[in-house]
Amino acid sequence: MRPRQSPILSRALAGLTALALTAALAGCAQDAAPESTFVLLDGSRQTTADMKGKVTLVNFWATSCTTCVAEMPQIVSTYDKYKAKGYDTLAVAMQYDPPSYVVNFAETRKLPFKVAIDNTGKVAQAWGDVKLTPTTYIVNKQGQIVKKYVGAPNFDELHKLIEKLLAEA
Repeated sequence: MRPRQSPILSRALAGLTALALTAALAGCAQDAAPESTFVLLDGSRQTTADMKGKVTLVNFWATSCTTCVAEMPQIVSTYDKYKAKGYDTLAVAMQYDPPSYVVNFAETRKLPFKVAIDNTGKVAQAWGDVKLTPTTYIVNKQGQIVKKYVGAPNFDELHKLIEKLLAEA
């Protein structure tokens, strides 16, 4: 007969499992990007499958997040720098962000890339239950997540990674 685990031990083990999963995603583990449908501001839809063939930055953000707002000009300049070389950006506004705020932000700042609203929270959940913003994923041409940033990325490091991924077949 197996001894019963205490509830504290069970929670600790569950926490360690979640930490191990987070650590795997944060490193260079290449897991396939989760199948998701993004609803863009213009009402059109994009899926994870549509990303294949491009290096894509997927940024979970909110208009109420000061770090998100502060990093957005660098995300725009990164997009502008690499878009002609097979690079794309998708900014996913969190479920709690009022759609009118997201539209206003995108229009007043003339965001040049696709902006989606995760109005059900299902996309954030599928991408590792994203709760902290900004959370940014780099997806390679094969549709695999190669890097996860929680908080603003180091943009010099990010540019080197993008260049490396763009050079790959």
